Amino acid sequence: MADQDKIVHSYDANDIQVLEGLEAVRRRPGMYVGGTDLKALHHLVYEVVDNSIDEALAGYCTEISVTIHEDDSVTVTDNGRGIPVGIHPTMNRSALEVVMTILHAGGKFDSGSYKVSGGLHGVGVSAVNALSEWCEVIVYREGKIHKQRYERGRPTGPVEVIGKCKESKTGNKTTFRFDRTIFIEDVSFRFDTLSQRFREMAFVTRKVKISLVDERQNRQMAFYFEGGISSFVRYLNRNRKALHPVVYADSELESIGIEASIQYTESYSESVYSFANTIHTMDGGTHLTGLRAAITRVINDYARRNSLLKDSDPNFSGEDTREGLTAIVSVKHPDPQFESQTKVKLMNPEVQTLVQQAVGEAFSTFLEENPSAGKAIIKKCLTSFRARDAARKARDLVIRKSALESLTLPGKLADCSELYP
Repeated sequence: MADQDKIVHSYDANDIQVLEGLEAVRRRPGMYVGGTDLKALHHLVYEVVDNSIDEALAGYCTEISVTIHEDDSVTVTDNGRGIPVGIHPTMNRSALEVVMTILHAGGKFDSGSYKVSGGLHGVGVSAVNALSEWCEVIVYREGKIHKQRYERGRPTGPVEVIGKCKESKTGNKTTFRFDRTIFIEDVSFRFDTLSQRFREMAFVTRKVKISLVDERQNRQMAFYFEGGISSFVRYLNRNRKALHPVVYADSELESIGIEASIQYTESYSESVYSFANTIHTMDGGTHLTGLRAAITRVINDYARRNSLLKDSDPNFSGEDTREGLTAIVSVKHPDPQFESQTKVKLMNPEVQTLVQQAVGEAFSTFLEENPSAGKAIIKKCLTSFRARDAARKARDLVIRKSALESLTLPGKLADCSELYP
């Protein structure tokens, strides 16, 4: 009887849906920007700014400006080359419209226009357009000002010329307002979250000025650094006592640019950041694994070679060598492989070996040339090792004692007892 009450659902060719254009992004935003929460909201801004950073990496952009307006719309402006506006040879419409409205359309699938870039899939800015209530793009290029407007990913008209400009003036101005019907209620851009990200970008992309203006709170900040990631490490350690000067590694191995900065402090926390093509890989990846492996190996080798570890002592573990460490690793890869569109983890297996080699050589050379710094670092690691070993022994003692107390001894092994008359 129960089987007869079951509702039978048909499943045939009519049930297969094909989502055209940007509808897939609107239906499944998590796949493209990581969800519909506050983190995903800020990711919209990062996607647009990343395109400007790519222009900077290519040598064409020196200034990027981000403005949050009172209605929560955002404008990103740069002085790069500007998105091409000519007619695309196969799509028969403006290249600007193709870039903004078609997934997997962009100029970064080969190394012709961009040797190194953070954008790879041709998805980022079109996903932003799809998840916006409206979006406007103004392109300064070839002495003309071009404009196109979109609503929920669809163009409201063709690309039009709205004025003239100097031939030397180039760049993009993108303004968008996120679609509140897609993102969770009460989300809004946070100045501090954006400023922290842009500070990191400015450190990693040296000599590029990034400005952030919040018209809602009348706040603004600008970031510009010439020292790169070495300045980044000094900034992170500004309130800590450093044990030695910043160790800097800069190599290009197999067409992959590798930078790393290392400094130990008297603190006991670890501050390590990893970047791939200027994108902060928050979940790390092969470049971070290579950095940590190199540091642990070099410290153990140095300690053994200089008799700072006894023959009977075990090697330092990774935890021992990372206590008090502040480090940045940044790689520039012509073909990076990320875990997903949100690019939080680098997956290229060859990067681990190359980073380990570059960092290992630079760090080993520094320790050999600066024995006092080497001894201070080893002393720090020894303190960490002894504290960890003492904590382990104390934990094992408590566990063993608890286990014995919970045991009930059999009769003939029980403690003796005596009764007096």
